[in-house]
Amino acid sequence: MSPSRRPVRIANCSGFYGDRLSAARELLEGPDPIDVLCGDYLAELTMLILWKARKRDPEAGYATTFLRQMHDVLGTCLERGVKVVSNAGGLNPSGAAAKLRAQAAAGGLAPRVAVVEGDDILDRLPALAAAGERLAHLDTGQALADAGIEAVTANAYLGGWGITEALRAGADVVICGRVTDASLVSGPAAWWHDWRRDDLDRLAGAIVAGHVIECGPQATGGNYCFLDELPDGRSPGFPIAEVADDGSSVITKQPGSGGTVSTGTVTAQLLYELGAPGYLNPDAVAHFDTVALAPDGPDRVRISGARGSAGPDRLKVAVNHPGGYRNTMSMVITGLDVEAKAARAERMLWEVLGGREQFATADVRLVRSDHPDAATNELATAVLRVTVKDPDPVKVGRRFANAVVELSLASYAGFFTTTPPSAESAYGVYWPTLVPAGAVEHRVVHDDGTVTVVAHPEPTAVPVPSRPDLPHRRQPGAGPAERRPLGAICGARSGDKGGNANVGIWTWDDGAFAWLVEHLSAARVRELVPEAADLEVQRHVLANLRALNFVIVGILGEGVASSVRADPQAKGLGEYLRSRWVDIPVTVLRAAERSRLLASPR
Repeated sequence: MSPSRRPVRIANCSGFYGDRLSAARELLEGPDPIDVLCGDYLAELTMLILWKARKRDPEAGYATTFLRQMHDVLGTCLERGVKVVSNAGGLNPSGAAAKLRAQAAAGGLAPRVAVVEGDDILDRLPALAAAGERLAHLDTGQALADAGIEAVTANAYLGGWGITEALRAGADVVICGRVTDASLVSGPAAWWHDWRRDDLDRLAGAIVAGHVIECGPQATGGNYCFLDELPDGRSPGFPIAEVADDGSSVITKQPGSGGTVSTGTVTAQLLYELGAPGYLNPDAVAHFDTVALAPDGPDRVRISGARGSAGPDRLKVAVNHPGGYRNTMSMVITGLDVEAKAARAERMLWEVLGGREQFATADVRLVRSDHPDAATNELATAVLRVTVKDPDPVKVGRRFANAVVELSLASYAGFFTTTPPSAESAYGVYWPTLVPAGAVEHRVVHDDGTVTVVAHPEPTAVPVPSRPDLPHRRQPGAGPAERRPLGAICGARSGDKGGNANVGIWTWDDGAFAWLVEHLSAARVRELVPEAADLEVQRHVLANLRALNFVIVGILGEGVASSVRADPQAKGLGEYLRSRWVDIPVTVLRAAERSRLLASPR
C-alpha cells in the first residue's frame, strides 16, 4: 500500500494479443511517472488461439508478446518500483511465469513473480454437470450436455482480489489467467488504497476506469469516429488511469504522445462492448448510468459518481469447442446485370458440388459495392462471397475451392476470384455460461510457492438500481427536417459480445439526445440495420452520458471464430448505423453542430 492516499497511476500497455510491442517502453519513457503497468491480452477468440498453440506445444498457451515487452522494460520497472499486472498467462499462467523468471535471470534480474489461477475449470465441467449444473448457453438457454459437444477450454472470469493479495504479499509482477479486463485496474487500486470488500462504490469506480483503458489506445483516439478532433496523424498513445481513493479517476496519457483524451474518446470506450448499464464484475456491479464525465485539463477527463452494488453469486465462464471446418471463396462481378450473374454463378456452383444441402451451413452473400457508370473499373465491382461449413473437412476443402475455380471459363462475363483455392480451416464456437462462484477456487501462487485461496466476495449491500428512465433535458426537436446521415448528430462505437453485437451511440447536445431517445427505438434500429430485422434488439438509455446502447442478439452467429460476416466482430457496425440517412429536424442539427464545436478538444 502507498503511504499516501494520492491517486495510483495505472497505465495499460496492451489492448489485445498483437498490440503495439513498443507501448510498454513508451509509457515508461514518458515524462510522467507511473505506479502500475498493466496489459490486457485476452479475448474470447484469444483463448481458442492459445489452445491451438498449446496443442502444438504443451508448454505454450500464454501470450508470448508479453515476454518480449518485459525483455525491454522489466529492469526499469524493478528499478522504479513499478508493479506489472497482466492476464497474459492465458491458459498457462504458471508456464508464462516460469519463462519470465528464466528470461529475467538471464538478464541478471530477480523479480518476485506471483500467479493468479483457478479460472481454468475445463476438468470440472463433468462434475458440475453431474451436480445438476446445466451450463446453459446465456443466449439460447441450451444445456451444454444437450448440445453434444466437447469443450476444449473453459475459463471462469475471476475478479481483482487475487491481484490485490499478490501485490500485498510483495509481488513485483502478477501474471493472471482469465480475470476480467477491469480487474487489471480494480485489483491494483484496491491494493494501493487498502480498500475493503464492501467498498462497492470505490470498486465500481475502478472497474469503470479499467473498462476505459482495457483496450489501450481506443481511449486516446484510436478507432474514434471524429478524425477532425485528433491533433495529427500519429498513432495514439496508450492510456493512463489515475484512480483516487474515493474511486473517481482521471483518464490521461503521456504528454507528447499521439492521439487525444476527450469526453468523446472516453465516452466511446465506456460504451464499447457494453450490455445493460449494470456492468457485472465478480467483485461489484458498476452502474454505468451513474457515471459522470468532465474535462480536467488538456488530455484529461475526470470520471466520477460511479455507484456499485454487490457482485453476482455466479461467475461467467467462456467455453470454446470445435465447430468443424470452413472455407470461403469470393467471386468478383463487374458492371451490368450483377444479380443475374450472381444467380448464374451460384446455380452452377451447387450443380458442380452436387447440391447446397450437403453442407451443414452454406452462406451466400452478394456484396453490392458497385456503382453505375463507375469512374474506375474497381468501382464497378460487386463480390459474391460463398462460405461453407461442415464437420467433414473433405466437403469444404479443396473440393469446394476447386469447384469455384471450375467456373472460371464457364459462368458469367468478367469472372475472376479474389481468393486462391485453399484447404479447409478449423473453427471454434464460443459458449458463454455461468457457474456458482463457490465452484471456482481463486488462487494466488506466490513467488515462494505458497498458495493463498481468495474467497469470493459475499453480497454486502442492496443493489443500486439502474436508472434508464431519467428525464430528458429537453423535448425532441420539431419543425422542418433535413435528410442527413445519423452520424451528423452522434458518434458510435461497436463491438462483439459472443454471438451478439453492441452499438453504443452518444451525442453532445441535450436536444439531439432527446430526439435520439424518441427516434431511435429498437424497432427503428432493426429498420436501419437490415441484418437485424428478425433479431432481438435490446435498448438501454444512459442519460448521464447522453447515450443509447443497443445489443443485437445473435447477429454474429456463434461468435467471432465461427461468424460468416465479413466483419465478424462488428467493429464497423456502429459506423454503418451512423452512415444511414434519416430525417433530422433542422433545429436539432444546428444545435448539435454548435455543441460539438464547443465540446471538441481542438
